[in-house]
Amino acid sequence: MTSRVDKDSIEIRNNWSLKEVEALFDLPFNDLLFRAQTTHRQRFDPNAVQVSTLLSIKTGGCSEDCKYCSQSARNSSELEREKLVEVETVLKAAVEAKRSGSSRFCMGAAWRNPKGKDMEQLLTMVSGVKALGMESCMTLGMLSHDQAEKLKKAGLDYYNHNLDTSESYYEKVVTTRTYQDRLDTLENVREVGLNVCSGGIVGMGESRQDRAGLLATLANLPKQPDSVPINRLVKVAGTELGEMDDLEELDPLEFVRTIAVARILMPISWVRLSAGRETMSDELQALCYSAGANSIFSGERLLTTPNVEAGSDAELFNKLGLKVLSGEEVVLG
Repeated sequence: MTSRVDKDSIEIRNNWSLKEVEALFDLPFNDLLFRAQTTHRQRFDPNAVQVSTLLSIKTGGCSEDCKYCSQSARNSSELEREKLVEVETVLKAAVEAKRSGSSRFCMGAAWRNPKGKDMEQLLTMVSGVKALGMESCMTLGMLSHDQAEKLKKAGLDYYNHNLDTSESYYEKVVTTRTYQDRLDTLENVREVGLNVCSGGIVGMGESRQDRAGLLATLANLPKQPDSVPINRLVKVAGTELGEMDDLEELDPLEFVRTIAVARILMPISWVRLSAGRETMSDELQALCYSAGANSIFSGERLLTTPNVEAGSDAELFNKLGLKVLSGEEVVLG
């Protein structure tokens, strides 16, 4: 027997101070996980995971200089520039994703922003995915208000636009787009009624204060993101961060702390384990689920980086007694 949870009965704060968020990070590990798990159970079934599939619909040749990304034309990775994928190919991939258990299909294009000539094809992709009975998501770079409105009318459910890191650390990662540019796109998306998917990347050499700053910014948006992807840096050869031999991998327990703090700050958001899962042990992933992560990307690739094989996820879910949601139900188990 399950009972629906009224999200309006859960306190949502949009005024977190950096000091308060840092204090959460500093809690004893067991206390932090207990608080995160308690928060998680107020809104979600603690033994259920939402599964999304991400497809690159336009790979390589991006004009941005993101230091982590193999798709940047400014990096020296061997990734080749490709054209926008045909609609039929995208919809075939969506059918396969649904067959594999995904409830949301996400489409990503390596652009600074979509051009007018591409919009018709993008809108057809969205309507095609919706016709399959799946939720749809896109990440296309910066969006104007008009573009966001057209995507909404075509049936798009979610728009992904990550903040990447804290505002104070941002220029060490990206210089071709400002932090305000990212916030403006999120505002355009919110204004037309699209659900926001926004998170960041950890392990890029940032401090704990930067991780706290990223999560505080997300939590303090006028409306908290509906989905919060937390990526662990994948060092890709040819990218600036990928070639930094002295860049240490983020401590696994610090990553769990990041997940837990995200859950506490954003109690009704889907907290998604994103890039970097292929290097995580079963034990680390289990801790993340315990800390409040309840969404993942399935499939062998996330845009251009490797991901966990679907069979491995199924095996781990079976060990942990987790079920895959067929849709984004909000229930208490």
